[in-house]
Amino acid sequence: MKHQLEDALLPAPKRAHTLVGARRSAPLTFESALYDELILAILSYLHWTDLCAAQATNRTLARLAADNELWRATFLRTFGLPRLRGVRGFPSREIHPLPKRARQLPLSDERKDWKWMFRISSNWRTGRCRTEHWNDSPIFTGDKQLPVQAILAGSLTITASGNTIHLRDSTQCSHIMACPSHITAMCIDQSAPTSHTQRLAVFLVSGEIIIFSLDPHHLALSTQQMSSTTGGQSQRITQAVYHHPLLAALSDDVSLSIYDVSSSPVVCTQTLTSFTSYPPASMVLSAPNPSSYKLIMCYSMYVYPHHWTVGATELLIAGKEPPPLTRASALSTEDGQPFTTTSTRTMRSITLPFGFIDKHSLAAFKEQWGRKVIGVAATQTDGKWVVLAPQDPGDPGSSSVASSMYSPTTLQLYRLSLSSVQPKLTFVRNLHGQNGPVSSMALADGRCVCLGANGSICVWDLEAGTGTTVAQPLKNVKESSTSGHALVFDERRVITASSQGMIIRSFDV
Repeated sequence: MKHQLEDALLPAPKRAHTLVGARRSAPLTFESALYDELILAILSYLHWTDLCAAQATNRTLARLAADNELWRATFLRTFGLPRLRGVRGFPSREIHPLPKRARQLPLSDERKDWKWMFRISSNWRTGRCRTEHWNDSPIFTGDKQLPVQAILAGSLTITASGNTIHLRDSTQCSHIMACPSHITAMCIDQSAPTSHTQRLAVFLVSGEIIIFSLDPHHLALSTQQMSSTTGGQSQRITQAVYHHPLLAALSDDVSLSIYDVSSSPVVCTQTLTSFTSYPPASMVLSAPNPSSYKLIMCYSMYVYPHHWTVGATELLIAGKEPPPLTRASALSTEDGQPFTTTSTRTMRSITLPFGFIDKHSLAAFKEQWGRKVIGVAATQTDGKWVVLAPQDPGDPGSSSVASSMYSPTTLQLYRLSLSSVQPKLTFVRNLHGQNGPVSSMALADGRCVCLGANGSICVWDLEAGTGTTVAQPLKNVKESSTSGHALVFDERRVITASSQGMIIRSFDV
């Protein structure tokens, strides 16, 4: 007879493994079924608007949709370049989203926030910005007889009026520097920095040239590096470009002076005069290699009998280092001197044909002839693009001046082709969106910013072919109230400065 165990000694009965009534411990979801890498691959196919909307779904998608590498690919696919555009002479700074970018970060934590870079570039396209007013500087005296000049150099904002230079950094620290006489032009050094300081060249009405050494981290340590008076300069300097040790200055009669500022005193190595170039003009300087510089100028050109068009000239300037052996034999002894021009090439938007031409050439010439203007308000170039802003043809004494302050103004966009044997200045398209006459214009890195006489600001992306209005026209504004305004911009800001104060429109929001 078998012995029966008591129930207390028996092990617990096993549960029957059947499909009926079986339940999972956790429900199968989109996030739990797929790896993060696979979800990122799926998100890479989304448009950036859908990518932003996906972040509000749940925590997992909010984390993965903010992936930095994902936004890097989206940024490059949408905007093309791996940096923020709109700056000339200064590389794009590493940025961080708020509030991280407001404090100093260790060097190991510095990286590009591609999502925030995408936001800044998107704000440029839509015109979304934050407006800030500065009128606490001593240069804002309200005297309209003293024009204001402005320069953006990284985190440093430089303004000048009369004989006073005002420096301000991103932390709102400021410093004042005084000059012996009134300032007519100034420019920042665009060469690669060899130290933490930056050079600023200033031209005075007395003909004196002053080179300042600026310390962006300690503004009070900014000092005057050298000062020199150049003889024989009878015309006032209105524009200048600086790539150390080469300094080029343009006078109000469009005479070009080239200076060597490698040591004190400053030496004027060459002066060039043109009989077919008229203001307004602009220029851009670059250094393709250590042995030469490239200076590109655009200016107004007269078209008989009473019209105007735009022209451009490329100047190659010898540097201090000897040129390559392949070119040395082609240069004369005079051309081989440092900081003198070795070659020049000129282009104009209207090319007059010679001899007999066919109907296709005649149609092309008539199209060029139709783009001549009564007057030129501004011309700007960045070395690749040239923009011509026509002048308002209205008579200041007529009753149509008030209406012309808000009438559309069409700008002309041209493309510089300098790589070919025969350089060309080719018309691309018209730029629309500007209302009223043009007061100031700035162009850099394929982006054009235009300030209207009525206070409006328009921005065009010349590479993408888009444009937007950043500031709407002001009501009941007089044309003289915006004349002489300084207009500058970089990859994050647009600044307009006058004797009344400064307005900063920041797209870093």
